Amino acid sequence: MSPHQQRVVRRYERDDTAVSEVLGVIMMLAMVVSIMGGVWVFLNPYISDFEDNTNWNAANGIADRMEDRIDVAADSPEGTGIRHSIAMRTSLIQGVSNLEVWSISADLTSSDIIKITDHTSTSFTVQSVNETATSVTIYNENGVSQFGIDVNTGVVDHNMQLTDWYIITVLNDNDEALHKTVKYTISGLRIITSLGNGEHEIYLVNNARIEHFADSAWEISQFPRVEFDDLATGGVRLSIILTNIKVNGSLGSSNQLGMDIISAGSLTPFAGQCFNIRFALTNSVAQVITPQYDEQWLTEYTLNRASGTLDSFIGLAPFERASGADGVTVNSLGHPIYFDVTVNEVVVER
Repeated sequence: MSPHQQRVVRRYERDDTAVSEVLGVIMMLAMVVSIMGGVWVFLNPYISDFEDNTNWNAANGIADRMEDRIDVAADSPEGTGIRHSIAMRTSLIQGVSNLEVWSISADLTSSDIIKITDHTSTSFTVQSVNETATSVTIYNENGVSQFGIDVNTGVVDHNMQLTDWYIITVLNDNDEALHKTVKYTISGLRIITSLGNGEHEIYLVNNARIEHFADSAWEISQFPRVEFDDLATGGVRLSIILTNIKVNGSLGSSNQLGMDIISAGSLTPFAGQCFNIRFALTNSVAQVITPQYDEQWLTEYTLNRASGTLDSFIGLAPFERASGADGVTVNSLGHPIYFDVTVNEVVVER
């Protein structure tokens, strides 16, 4: 073989070797891509769960901070509050109106038993066992108005539109307060976070926290502030603190959401010894919430009823039906009952 032929053969050999190396690299890259694709498919559910857990933790952190700031504002003088910024990269916060309606009533003296029932949209009926009630005052956002009670029917024609809240005080002929009935409508906040299986919701309403995943039942991690205590000086005390959150405008979402949380004042309808106490509420977040509230407050009553010890039971008890559907009252076995009710108004705005 001539030298020229040898050079040609060697060139072809080198070319064949180069082609084999390229194919090998391509096959290796294809193998790497296939392995990475398989790893991604395998790990994707875990990565999604990790992201969901991170977003859920962030939403709960937002709820914790909002609760703390709202509590601070609620205890502040009217017109004062705080400025707060929250990172809202994965969540949306919005105000929700008319989430709860509370009805609270009690007699202020032991000389009479009084009950107020609705008659029409512009009137109601006052039932007085000893017939000592002669007039009423109605306090709402428009001020205070006084009306007489019809002697024959007990009907009060007020011709007012009683909407979000009002306080009715029943008076005798000496203008002494005999009874109070309070209705208050509570609004709150809703925090929405998008997760892999749907929306996650947290409701902050009246010092309570209600949580819901798209594929699970509603959960209550905090209940409204209803506290019952035995006093060292004798007697018992029932304390109810309501917190209404009003949102001005739209809050929305942003990387850094700045908002003002301001106190709009407070009311104290009851503060002292009372009789024939009754309170009830309706929560509209979900149908299962109100029965769970009643069950929480009536747990000790239910246990004492099951053990046959109601004769010595002191605490919260159902007003009529054992389920609490007619409201909750206090069983004190003759001990004096001190009743405290405070309503705090908080305004949230950007």
